Amino acid sequence: MAAPTKASELSIEPGVWNIDHAHSAIEFTARHLVVTKVRGSFSSFTASIDVAEDITQSKISAEIDVASVSTGENDRDAHLKSADFFDVEKFPKITFVSTSIAPKGDHYALTGDLTIHGTTRSITLDLEFNGVTKDPWGNIKSGYTATGELSRKDFGMEWNAPLEGTGVLVSDKIQLSLEIQLAKA
Repeated sequence: MAAPTKASELSIEPGVWNIDHAHSAIEFTARHLVVTKVRGSFSSFTASIDVAEDITQSKISAEIDVASVSTGENDRDAHLKSADFFDVEKFPKITFVSTSIAPKGDHYALTGDLTIHGTTRSITLDLEFNGVTKDPWGNIKSGYTATGELSRKDFGMEWNAPLEGTGVLVSDKIQLSLEIQLAKA
């Protein structure tokens, strides 16, 4: 079944929706030592979507405070903030601005310009619309799941350490997972 392209078909009201920070998460996963995965997240971010009646004309923008990165390990977090990776002092923000939204099966392909480490690249995420509901206080909320993958080398983050035999300390490919709840503005 094809994903609907009209806001009315999704029961979502056109207009501006802002992120409900307390009920949203931006997470990533990288391979470590080839044999395991390390997960991390960002705790400080903003996002909004301007929902159009024609969903494919909707606009999404987001900004992440890179210094809020957390992997649950202080030394690793400090390394991620250093010039080896994000270089937080020089590049304090990650930004995303959508360029297209298109039906893809029963989900959507969300394409946009992602800027990390001062480099902008186009990225496409699989976007799932999870519905609209009213919370117990009468606020209208909508939910989304977005997933994708990026190459950190595409964004100028090439630091690594070779392992004895084969492989490297940190994978180039990074898995992205976003659980987003928005509130009608």
